[in-house]
Amino acid sequence: MSSARDWTPRRGSMAALFLELAQPDALGFSRKVRIDEFVGKYERLRLGNGGSWCRDDGPLARKYNIRRNKSGGKITSVELQGHKKLAIQKPIPSWIRKRLEAERCVVLDIAKVEIDHKDGRRDDPRLNAASRVTVDDFQPLSKAANNAKRQHCKACRTTNRRYDAKRLGFPISQYAGNGLYNGTCIGCYWHDPKTFISEVCARLLKQTPPE
Repeated sequence: MSSARDWTPRRGSMAALFLELAQPDALGFSRKVRIDEFVGKYERLRLGNGGSWCRDDGPLARKYNIRRNKSGGKITSVELQGHKKLAIQKPIPSWIRKRLEAERCVVLDIAKVEIDHKDGRRDDPRLNAASRVTVDDFQPLSKAANNAKRQHCKACRTTNRRYDAKRLGFPISQYAGNGLYNGTCIGCYWHDPKTFISEVCARLLKQTPPE
């Protein structure tokens, strides 16, 4: 299956006309193309309400980051600012889905679950190949727990600071690494709550052996 990076516009389409005019480089960057250049063979590019062919949900946006420069609320020029990042599809094999859907949420211990990718960064290429993932890459979470994890992972991606499990009453913030994200989610509570709790219990037992 081809990716967005392989996309080429249909010959004669408005996307193809703009690329011919803009001449983006190998990295997907172009000059600012002024709207007064949309004349002659490029007249079809004249912008209507919102600029249909250069919208973020249009065909050109499948491959390029589009910037619409404005003045007084009106688009004055359009430029391309590099190729879109390749999306990580992160497929879940049916056998893994079937197995984990029969389990209970690892946070709330309820039966109705969603299958969650433990890695909240969504940037591991291995997870983009169904043949390479394992059941340990996933976990069953209830909708509420999965929504909460999604918010905390989003905050981590924005700030580069990992979730502090002391906020939930645990004696440690992470069981591996520290509060800064350094290329791995391992050690964070939300990456694997079940393992996190096991690690906390093991450490407590070492400090206070059972009688």
